[in-house]
Amino acid sequence: MVRVVIENLTKIFKGPKGESIQAVDKAALDVEDGEFLVLVGPSGCGKSTILRMIAGLEDVTSGTISIDGKMMNQVPPKDRNVAMVFQNYALYPHLTVYENLALGLKLRRHPKAETELHVREVAIALGLADCLDRHPAALSGGQRQRVALGRAIVLQPKVFLFDEPLSNLDAKMRVQMRREISKLHARLGATMIYVTHDQVEAMTLGDRIVVMKRGVIQQVGDPMTLYRQPANMFVAGFIGSPPMNFFTGSILQTDGGIAFHEKVAPGTGRPGFMLPLEKDHAARLANHVGGEIILGVRPENILTVLPDTPASSVISATLELIEPTGAETYLYLATGAHSFAIRTGTGFPGTVGQEMTLAFDKHHVHFFDPATERVIG
Repeated sequence: MVRVVIENLTKIFKGPKGESIQAVDKAALDVEDGEFLVLVGPSGCGKSTILRMIAGLEDVTSGTISIDGKMMNQVPPKDRNVAMVFQNYALYPHLTVYENLALGLKLRRHPKAETELHVREVAIALGLADCLDRHPAALSGGQRQRVALGRAIVLQPKVFLFDEPLSNLDAKMRVQMRREISKLHARLGATMIYVTHDQVEAMTLGDRIVVMKRGVIQQVGDPMTLYRQPANMFVAGFIGSPPMNFFTGSILQTDGGIAFHEKVAPGTGRPGFMLPLEKDHAARLANHVGGEIILGVRPENILTVLPDTPASSVISATLELIEPTGAETYLYLATGAHSFAIRTGTGFPGTVGQEMTLAFDKHHVHFFDPATERVIG
């Protein structure tokens, strides 16, 4: 069982003026044997720092890292039995593909026949069998990245670490390499920890995703749990493309129950919309009646109005931009106070500047506390 356990992991760097810069703050993770775990977040959130501490490339300020039940804090990188694939390919330009793949085994003094067998097996699996005599300069970007992957695979490590390995590839090649990495994980069944700032990459690759912000883990869960049940506004806005729409307003008690009233700045000349809410929202929002609140809704949960839609559930907005993407179209609209996006089918017949009537799917709205930005309920 190759598990990676991180407990209260903290990393503090010294800044140029001697100030303390906290890159990671008391991170706790339990990566299961054979799991593909993805760390995702904006640049500077601490995800690569965690990966480098697992690899032994950065010292730990406090907390512990264990691999396969063994404490790793003081173990040299070469003795941790992990393999790391970097954003830049880090290939030796004067060595052939074969020599780059074989170098790690050679340094570990593996028998020559065994090394050749492992290298050729990996080269065939990664589609590099015809490239073994070439130098990196004669390879495409995708081929170089596959060589970097292969160099890690031949070592048969306990844990694979990936630090944004696809960032230097074009969009088509990134999709292809995501498939290659997924197939690699399925074939090897190895424990893999993958760092990216691309939430699409995270959603398509990870068994579980760790969302980070400013060194702090915000939420850990499988991709669809993060999408459907975000813990806070940061996760809701980071996971999903286009991201979740947010509307600031208040909860009002009405004769028919409770309703969300959009907050509009004075002088806009347009009243905020009123959205009656379902009865199951009443208990969760009881303490927020009369107070400010933030309503969140995904682009696919704002719908063009059907004939049988109750008038009380309809809002009006101005269409500002139409963005066709092929199979679907994104519409960008504005109410009196908020801009937002909806996802609709291909061939939308509308025109910019028109008024549209829309309805929220009230079974799929989220409510956030404006002070803490955490989900309510």
